[in-house]
Amino acid sequence: MTSDPSLHELKALAERIERLLEFNRRLDSEHRSLQQSYAALDTERAALLAKNDQARHRIEAMISRLRALEQSA
Repeated sequence: MTSDPSLHELKALAERIERLLEFNRRLDSEHRSLQQSYAALDTERAALLAKNDQARHRIEAMISRLRALEQSA
């Protein structure tokens, strides 16, 4: 019965479908992992931008104070 071409083709098709399903599961897992990484990086980027903005404001304030000291001297 294993020499029946249609049975052989069905088995080959079933194996291919199983491989495709496994590949799809791996891709799905990788996709979720990448989404989590992207979210973490996006959060980190927002925090770094906020720190950069704070530093810029502090530097601008220091420059203003130095200019005021210069003018009063």
